[in-house]
Amino acid sequence: MLNRMQLPNLKSQLPDLKLPNLKGKSLTGSIGGSRSKALVGLEIAADSVAAAELRTPAGELGEVAVAPLAEGVVREGEVSDPEALASALRDLFAEHRLPRRVRLGIANQRVAVRTVRLPAIDDPSELEAAVRFQAQEVLPMPLDQAVLEHQVVGGAAATEGSPASIDVLVVAARREMIAAALHPLHEAGLEPVGIDLSAFGLIRALSESGVAPEEDGAPEGTDEVTLFCDLGDTTNLVIARKRSCLFARLSPVGLGGIASSLAAETGLTVEHARQWIDHVGLKADPETIGGDPGAVGATRQALATGADALQAELRLSIDFYAAQEGARPVSRIVLSGPGSAVPGLANAIGDGLSLPFDVAVPSALRGLDAATAARVTLPYGIALAA
Repeated sequence: MLNRMQLPNLKSQLPDLKLPNLKGKSLTGSIGGSRSKALVGLEIAADSVAAAELRTPAGELGEVAVAPLAEGVVREGEVSDPEALASALRDLFAEHRLPRRVRLGIANQRVAVRTVRLPAIDDPSELEAAVRFQAQEVLPMPLDQAVLEHQVVGGAAATEGSPASIDVLVVAARREMIAAALHPLHEAGLEPVGIDLSAFGLIRALSESGVAPEEDGAPEGTDEVTLFCDLGDTTNLVIARKRSCLFARLSPVGLGGIASSLAAETGLTVEHARQWIDHVGLKADPETIGGDPGAVGATRQALATGADALQAELRLSIDFYAAQEGARPVSRIVLSGPGSAVPGLANAIGDGLSLPFDVAVPSALRGLDAATAARVTLPYGIALAA
């Protein structure tokens, strides 16, 4: 098993932890290498690893690849079996001849995202000190054990009797978790050039698809707030205005939980339960679906229950965000990720919500089959980091 003594020195691995702009960009910034070289966005979930290659900074799509992972290799977004993950990565990159330069997306409970309101501060050093002071109150981890970044995402002008203020997005990730995530990449012979918050990759991927307006020069009236939802093993939820991240959370509700519930009900393995979910969906008449009728019925019930739970998570995220000072109303919801490719699941989620609801795939991925495009949307966005 991996322990702290086996981990490479984090400071020597990640000498540049500063981030010039958090508006959909990377958590750690670039560690080195030319941006003109091919880069692979990498996202590791409990059931699979997905990679998307960009061959130019402009975003020319190269190879995409998805490979399954054995149960237990990754748990709750953290690496449990680094040797098995390193082996899977080594095989995936060799089989598809992918470039070795990678940017890794992370999303787990040891990454915290908060928005704080501060008095307007122009001096960067003073702002950083104020952010660190405030972060001690709102972040669930000691700052000396974390990578901490921030970005101003909004604010309010001064009014009579009230000084100007700014809203600051603060992101913190535990250093030990980052090092543990990097270890299997190095063991697989890969060259990590950055670590990205998966939520930021999601904004980039779907903003460029035309679903969300561009940050600069957007037409009048498109300054809307969007809830992006990437439904995978867990669910990434991020609220953004243009390309500015306003709120982000990771929900444990997702396909992994639906598959586990189905497996417990039927005696299937979790892997087979996932296959039944894709096969049955919520769209076709159950009597027309091949296979054991009992399994079909149990799958339908698990998906319906999961859709209700996902609706509740979306509402909860909107309520959490709305409770923030200065929050703007959410105008629409955009769904992506593997769950968006399960027949009928998106409609079952959207029908219970009062906001416009769309399913999105980045334009660069629309030549792929639906399941592959949905799975590599997030790693594609991670690779898009400037």
